[in-house]
Parts: sequence; C-alpha cells; structure tokens
Amino acid sequence: MARKRRKQPAPKPAPQESRATVRADKWLWAARCFKTRSQATDACSAGHLKLNDRTASASAQVKVGDTVDIKTHGDRRVLKVIALGERRGSAEMAAKLFEDHTPPPPPKPVAQPRWSDGGARADRRQRRDIRKNKGW
Repeated sequence: MARKRRKQPAPKPAPQESRATVRADKWLWAARCFKTRSQATDACSAGHLKLNDRTASASAQVKVGDTVDIKTHGDRRVLKVIALGERRGSAEMAAKLFEDHTPPPPPKPVAQPRWSDGGARADRRQRRDIRKNKGW
C-alpha cells in the first residue's frame, strides 16, 4: 500500500521590518492628531494636510524627516516626523513619533476698561456713550 504524501506548508515570510513609508492618514491617526482614521482621511480630502509644503492626499506616503502641516479643529500644527507608526497606541508612544514645531499662538489682546473712571460703575451719561459707540 502506497502512502500519500502530505503537502509541505509554504515557508512563512520573514517578519517585515519597519517600513520606509506609511500612509498619511494612518500616521496622523497613530500620532493622535485625530481620534479616528476616517477623520484623518476626511481632513486630508478637505485639503487640511500639507506634506513638505505641498497639499497631500490621505494615501500620500509619509517618511522619517518629513514635515507635516495639519489643520485640526481650527488649530494649525507643524510636526516633524521622527518615527513611523501604523497602529494607535498610548499618548506616550504617539509623542515619540514626532517633534512639535508649532508656532506659539499670538498673545491675547489686553482688555481695555469700558470707561475711564478707574473701574467704578459708569453713570448714565457714560453708559449712553458706551451704547452709542457700540452701536446699540
């Protein structure tokens, strides 16, 4: 009686070392710029992503050393890519993916006093002037 030979399983490929590039939407999600990957994709589609000073799509490839300029919730962030990440992890892990080069926000204007009487309540004439100046 002849024995049947079993097929040998195909050799498994070696584990992939870190890739040289990652999709922009995946990297933005892993770096915690957006809460979900779909939000990152939508922001890229809306033109809120600049990769090395060029508008980029969600499928653009991000590599180490690139500059990412992203508009998130009205705020602008400028990030330099230090490492690549495809999976979202803790905030500590996300902080290791980039250097933040975001310029500081402009200083808030100093509030001017409504009337010149040193903080006391305005009298009737001053209140009328205030209303007239504000267009009420």
